[in-house]
Amino acid sequence: MSESVQNKYVPQIKIPATYMRGGTSKGVFFKLNDLPEAAQQPGVARDQLLLRVIGSPDPYEKQIDGMGGATSSTSKTVILSKSESAEHDVDYLFGQVSIDKPYVDWSGNCGNLSAAVGPFAIANGLVDASRIPENGVVEVRIWQVNIQKTIVSQVPVVNGQVQETGGFELDGVTFPAAEIPVAFKDPADGEGAIFPTGNLIDELDVPGVGVLKATLINAGIPTIFINADDIGYVGTELQDVINGDGKALAMFEAIRAHGALRMGLISDISEAANRQHTPKVAFVGPPVDYLSSSGKSVNASDIDLVVRALSMGKLHHAMMGTAAVAIAAAAAIEGTLVNLAAGGGGQRNAVTFGHPSGSLRVGAEASLNEGRWHIEQAVMSRSARVLMEGVVRIPGDSF
Repeated sequence: MSESVQNKYVPQIKIPATYMRGGTSKGVFFKLNDLPEAAQQPGVARDQLLLRVIGSPDPYEKQIDGMGGATSSTSKTVILSKSESAEHDVDYLFGQVSIDKPYVDWSGNCGNLSAAVGPFAIANGLVDASRIPENGVVEVRIWQVNIQKTIVSQVPVVNGQVQETGGFELDGVTFPAAEIPVAFKDPADGEGAIFPTGNLIDELDVPGVGVLKATLINAGIPTIFINADDIGYVGTELQDVINGDGKALAMFEAIRAHGALRMGLISDISEAANRQHTPKVAFVGPPVDYLSSSGKSVNASDIDLVVRALSMGKLHHAMMGTAAVAIAAAAAIEGTLVNLAAGGGGQRNAVTFGHPSGSLRVGAEASLNEGRWHIEQAVMSRSARVLMEGVVRIPGDSF
């Protein structure tokens, strides 16, 4: 008769989770009350749990031992719960997990994963059943906890279930799926005024780089826009050109840190290192022909401008949803660098911009009231679908 062996190692535990794509990102989704009790509140335990799930910090920067995909677009987590607000269905908390450092950045939203929140909420009982038709569209009212803003998504339903398959194509996503329009309500003022310096264009002095014209905007996510030409680019560059150039990445990080300081997001340059998710840096240029990363032709005649944006220290493979909101907002206001790159000529309520994977149309309307700019909402279409569902496993003593 065999005797039980005392194991000095704590076994793995199971946590209910869903792996979802939303827009051009994907991440691990949790219901708040499915998390272990210690991780149901913000703090070290929650951060350590999410780091272990995703596979960080990883000095190899591959996240082999976790669910992350070793890019800013795939090192993401979402925690959802039934909303405490009568005006909303679901509370949405987003955590951007660092790949090689031991921290989770809670300072901003993920616009792409916002498209997956509605489908998850419907499928997991977070939206009142009386609001879900047998066939039709469910308006899911989302409270974005990180930035304290409302997002409204229109989720198609067929036979009482979320429709995931469809013919909507999104550049940067391999396969078509059902279209989900997403509206980011009052996207500005998340961390102060839409233009925190009060200027449409600032002169940003970056040691080692020079003095750059910059539009510093808080809309969707704090973003620093600069002219591509001012830093030696065109705005049609693909990932390898930027991400394989250490000197270029250091330059963009210096711009980001000094922009963050000017925007009032940090009080000392050293703080930027632990605030990687925000602000974003993007460079813009007038429309030109180029080949996207898939080899597809993007014609200057089909776009208003070109934009390239960096996320978590690397050029994004397409465009962050929140940065697309910032692009829409900045384009809507005459005199910003984004508006000028698109040809100027007054306010715009929509632009189509070229990004590394193709192009995207985004819309926003701006109004000027008592000297203060206001964006009512920014709208774009995305898609989302469940990739895997069940449980994730992590060692029980890892948080």
